[in-house]
Amino acid sequence: MVVRSILSSYSRFLAGMSLAVLAIALTGCNEKVAEKATPGRPVLVAAVRYEAESPERSFVGTIKPRIETDMGFRVPGKVAKRLVEVGQTVDVGQPLATLDEVDLKLQAEQAEAEFRAATGVLAQATASEQRAKDLRAKGWTTDAQMDQSRAAADEARARFNRAERSVELTRNSLSYATLVADSRGVVTATLIDAGQVVAAGQTAVRVARFAEKEAVVAIPETLVGRAKEGTASVSLWSEPNRKYAAKLREIAPTADPATRTYLAKFSLPGAGETVSLGMTATLTLADPATERVAKLPLSALYSQGGDPSLYIVDDKGEVSLKPVTVKSYESGNVVISGGVDEGSKVVVLGVQKLDPAQKVRVVSSLSF
Repeated sequence: MVVRSILSSYSRFLAGMSLAVLAIALTGCNEKVAEKATPGRPVLVAAVRYEAESPERSFVGTIKPRIETDMGFRVPGKVAKRLVEVGQTVDVGQPLATLDEVDLKLQAEQAEAEFRAATGVLAQATASEQRAKDLRAKGWTTDAQMDQSRAAADEARARFNRAERSVELTRNSLSYATLVADSRGVVTATLIDAGQVVAAGQTAVRVARFAEKEAVVAIPETLVGRAKEGTASVSLWSEPNRKYAAKLREIAPTADPATRTYLAKFSLPGAGETVSLGMTATLTLADPATERVAKLPLSALYSQGGDPSLYIVDDKGEVSLKPVTVKSYESGNVVISGGVDEGSKVVVLGVQKLDPAQKVRVVSSLSF
């Protein structure tokens, strides 16, 4: 009985020791797993993005032709035909409209008849003058008769010249009965119809030339200086990914009384056939002399008696302290002009508790 009691006590002792050893081993494993699973300090970061200190400004404008001509007949008359419609493309020399030519043809025939009569009179007067000269040389006529023959010949020559010019004018008037385009363009307005009686110079057809196009925008008075000295580019709403270089050609000397803006016209030398008149465009003005800076929260700046610095996080979660050049301070931001590269990830919260030797874990937002 005593031996059995001793053996039972020894067995319980061995079992207790085994459990203790197993518990100690499991505790060590849990501590190692816990050490491996412990994450780095979570940090909130922001990417550095440099942009112009004076931001670009954009304005909505319209594509218009530089030259839009109001074309009209150079002679009065009754409209016989209108040969074009709004939106139609015309080439140089293409007829746009015609007048009734009946009266003009009659005037041309009358001028030609007067010209033939003046030709006959001139021939007769010239012959008389020559005979008078021959007779005067032989002494068979007087000086008075000679002067009379010379005056008649001079008058005949003058009438001949006048009749000749009259023929040319009537021929020109007859040619003016057909209104033709003097440049390649598009018809933007037709202000006459067949049967209408028009005066000389009255607008008949409006043609916008294709030679040069421009963007017309309204500029506020605070940006007039940038419009004159800065760089400009234009993009179309129908083609937003393509930009055209623009150059200021004209700006209004006075502001619009209603909007208090200045009408500016920017020429587009690179605009091709794809840029149609009337398209909506976006004009972007930039200041070429401005410095590129980046804005970051004030909480990202670290400075303890030294130069202002920022904590940069790499892809491995390691942080490093880099000094930066501070351009200015704002109410909630710091403006830097250099020291860190474009796209670098900067810690923006809790920088006073960071150590360059520790690793961090980047989080997208704060959670409590």
